[in-house]
Amino acid sequence: MTEPASRTPEPTRAWVLHPDIPSKPGRRAPAFALEEAVALAAALPGLDIVGGDLVRLNQPRPGTLFGTGKVEELGALFKANDIELVLIDGPLSPVQQRNLEKDWKVKILDRTGLILEIFSDRARTREGVLQVEMAALSYQRTRLVRAWTHLERQRGGLGFVGGPGETQIEADRRAIDEQLTRLRRQLDKVVKTRELHRSARAKVPFPIVALVGYTNAGKSTLFNRVTGASVMAKDMLFATLDPTMRAIDLPDGPKIILSDTVGFISALPTELVAAFRATLEEVLTADLIVHVRDISDPETEAQAEDVREIVESLGVDPDTPQIEVWNKLDRLDAEAAERLRALAPRQPDVHLISAITGEGLDDLLADIATRISDPVLNDTLHLEFSDGRRRAWLFAQGVVEAERPGEDGVELDLRWTARQKETFSRL
Repeated sequence: MTEPASRTPEPTRAWVLHPDIPSKPGRRAPAFALEEAVALAAALPGLDIVGGDLVRLNQPRPGTLFGTGKVEELGALFKANDIELVLIDGPLSPVQQRNLEKDWKVKILDRTGLILEIFSDRARTREGVLQVEMAALSYQRTRLVRAWTHLERQRGGLGFVGGPGETQIEADRRAIDEQLTRLRRQLDKVVKTRELHRSARAKVPFPIVALVGYTNAGKSTLFNRVTGASVMAKDMLFATLDPTMRAIDLPDGPKIILSDTVGFISALPTELVAAFRATLEEVLTADLIVHVRDISDPETEAQAEDVREIVESLGVDPDTPQIEVWNKLDRLDAEAAERLRALAPRQPDVHLISAITGEGLDDLLADIATRISDPVLNDTLHLEFSDGRRRAWLFAQGVVEAERPGEDGVELDLRWTARQKETFSRL
């Protein structure tokens, strides 16, 4: 008897709500905020985004967020459209979530839960997976997670949208604390391994150039174009989560290590800022930060400000050189593109490029080479005859101009960079 073919589960029908609160500090343009919220929802597999709405709120209600009339109106809308999951683009208290789920008879996910679900789906490295789990547990610790098994047939996840493992997470706070302790121990081991790799890289005098930017700004496309790598690059929020590094030779310049990092987003959950700090450590140690912006996005200025605030909150040295790359020139109409081409040369720390067509990349790479190339120093150094290992390193670096033997060692005339001199001091 032939086995029946397994059917692909139907996607979960979802609706996106963006509560627009005029008095909220840092309020974004409502239409663009809703558009970003829908794009976030679309980044999570297994969902069918049926619709989205802006809901103006003069005063959020502590029990239900929305007023009684709006709760009833939305409930009827969701019932008429067979909605199973409502995504609310903002923070929800456990009480608000519980009350709305009871009234609407649907599962509800707030912005933090949605971003955590996306991160859970995308994390690939051991470190990334552990950090997502820790962030999720910290978030869940404050609320009771009810079983919701509709998506369990399709994907795992963190338990917000459904998946195995919910009963263990729901048990009690003590069980969650025990899990957090166990995960921290595992993460400590992974971080120590990363530190060893970083120490090994520190012995090689290659500058680190870190790409940062708002999610979907085109960092990974630029990274792939420059390095020839094949990092996932899609027109999708959070296409890249785990850091990727490649060593490349700049044209007419030094070798560098280029680092692609997770994209930032407005109102990034505090749990994730803390959890992904280790992932963003390459930004903290970078010799140059390249801030990639989607210059075609109407919200590019607000996005750039979000990135600057997060970079500052990470504790990046304010003296670390930074440049801006205005990407996606190919998406602008001819008039807007020409206007920017005329504007960019007046700003020495700005490059106008298209990572898709390659326009502007030669000038960008030349500027990076100039900025991270150390000035050359002339030195004379005395080494004992027994110090053969360090002498060999100097010759391998090609910095020895002349060598003169003496009674107790050798005199070396060197032409090297400050970076090479610092590395030599650690040998």
